[in-house]
Amino acid sequence: MTRHTRTRLLWAPALLAASALAVTGCAVGPQAGGGDDGDAQTGGDLVIGVTTDADTLFPWTATQFQAVNVLQNIYGTLTEFDEDLEVVPGLAESWETSDDGLTVTLTLRDDVVFADGSDFDSADVVSSLEAIKDPDTAAVSAANLAAVTAIDAPDAQTVVLTLSAPDAALFSKLAVVTTAMLSSDDDPAALETEPNGTGPYRFDERTPNQSLTLVASDDWWGGEPGLGSIEFRVIPDESAIVSALQSGNVQFAVFDDALVADTVGGAAEVAETPQLSYHALQFNARTAPFDSLDLRLALSCAIDRQQVLDTAALGEGEVTGPITSPAFLSDPDGRPCPEPDLDQARQYLADAGYADGIEIDAIVMQDGYSTAVAEAENVQAQLAEIGVTLNLEVLESGAYVDRWVAGDFGAAFALNGGQPDPDAMYGRYFTSTGNLNAVAGYSSDTLDALFAEGKASNDDAERQRIYADISAELEDEAVWVWLFTGYTYTATAPGVSGFVPLANGSLQYLRETMVSN
Repeated sequence: MTRHTRTRLLWAPALLAASALAVTGCAVGPQAGGGDDGDAQTGGDLVIGVTTDADTLFPWTATQFQAVNVLQNIYGTLTEFDEDLEVVPGLAESWETSDDGLTVTLTLRDDVVFADGSDFDSADVVSSLEAIKDPDTAAVSAANLAAVTAIDAPDAQTVVLTLSAPDAALFSKLAVVTTAMLSSDDDPAALETEPNGTGPYRFDERTPNQSLTLVASDDWWGGEPGLGSIEFRVIPDESAIVSALQSGNVQFAVFDDALVADTVGGAAEVAETPQLSYHALQFNARTAPFDSLDLRLALSCAIDRQQVLDTAALGEGEVTGPITSPAFLSDPDGRPCPEPDLDQARQYLADAGYADGIEIDAIVMQDGYSTAVAEAENVQAQLAEIGVTLNLEVLESGAYVDRWVAGDFGAAFALNGGQPDPDAMYGRYFTSTGNLNAVAGYSSDTLDALFAEGKASNDDAERQRIYADISAELEDEAVWVWLFTGYTYTATAPGVSGFVPLANGSLQYLRETMVSN
C-alpha cells in the first residue's frame, strides 16, 4: 500500500534504556500551548471522533481505553510521563527516596486547585492513596501500591510513603490515571456524573452515547491549556469518522485500523505510532479445561501469530511476547513453539486427554477496537485444524468489560494496555495478591518471587534478567497466547498542531494542542 499522508513515529530513544528507581524528581512540568503554527492560538475548539462512549467517569476503576483518554485530561497524577515515557513531576513537584528505598518523601505543588475551586494538598493525597489501596474501592491499580504500608502528611505540601520493600516501578505506577488524585471532600459516587479533577480540562456536559465535552481549566497549574474545549463525539464506525474528517465535522481521531487510516487522504495528516499495548488470547487457568497445561500448550503451538497479524491488522505491527517495553522486550522466539507446530499441538492435545478434539468458548469485544473479531475468527479457523472448536461470544464493549474485570470467562480475546515498566504492566495481573489476578487466571510461587525481585532491584541489567525470566515462565506455562503489538494512527486535520502521540496511547498532549483560525 502507498501512504502519502502518514508519518511513522519510531520508539523514542529514552525508552531504549531500562528505568530505575528515581532518587529525586526535578521540578519540571508540562508546558501548555506547545503548537508552533503561526496562526494557531489557545482557546480553539476541537472535535475528536471516537467509536465508543466512555463507560465510566471514575478514574480509579477505568479500564476502557476511551474512558482513560477522557479522564487523563480531567484528573492529575503525582507523577507523569513525558513524550519519551520518562517519569517527570506532576502534582508532586519533586521527591526523594531514602538510601534503603523504604521511605519516599513527596513535595507537592502549592498552586493546584480542583475544578470546583478547592485547594489540593497532602490530605487529598493521603485519602486518595488509602482509598486506592482499599479492596472495597475495586481500584484497578490497587496492586501498584502494594508495597506502601503507611501514608503520612507532616504538612500540607509534604507526603511521606513508607514501603515494605523497595519498588523500582513506584513512580511509573503513580503516573497512570487509575492512581489519579481526588479531593478528600468528594463523594466517589457523585464523580461518576460530575468529575472534579486537577487536570488541564474540566468536565462540561455529556449526552450519553453521543458526545462528551470538556472545557479548559482557567487555573490549571501547568498554565493555559491549548484548547478552549474538546468534544469527544461518538461515531460508531471508523470509516464514518473518516468521512467526518473529510467533511470538516471532526478535526482529530485515533484509528487502530491501518486500512481505514489509508483512506483519510488529504483530509488529515496521519502519524503512525508503535504501541506498548498488546493483543492476546487470555485463559482462565483456574477453570477446566484451561487448568490443563497441555491444553494451553496445544493452543499456543497451534496458533500462527504472524497469520493473525497479517489477517486482522494487514501485517501492521510485530509478533510479540509478554513484555512490550523496549527496555525489557520479550523474545518471541523464546516460547515453546516459536513457529506454529500442528503436530506438536496435536500431541499436547492428546496428552491433555482430548485426542478426539475439544470444544471451548471465548469472549470477544465487538466495538472496542477494530481488529478484535477478525483476530478471533482467524484463531478460530486455525484451531479447527487440530480438532479444537472455538465458540465465540461477541459482546458490546460494556458487557465485555464487565465480564473481563470479573474474570468471568474461560478464554478472552483482549487488547491490554502496556507500560514502560513491566512491574507496573504485569504485577497486578500475575502475582497472587494482584488486584487483577482474577482476570489473569494464573499465579505461582515462582512468579511471586520473581516480581518481588524485580521491584526491589535498582540495577538495570539485573532487572532485565529478572523480567526475561518472568517472560519465559509465562510462555513456558502458556498462561496466555500473546499475539502482536500494533500501531495507532493519529489523524489531525489541517490547522491542528502541537499534539504528540505516545507509545502508551495517552492523549495527555491534548493540553498542548491548538487549532488555527
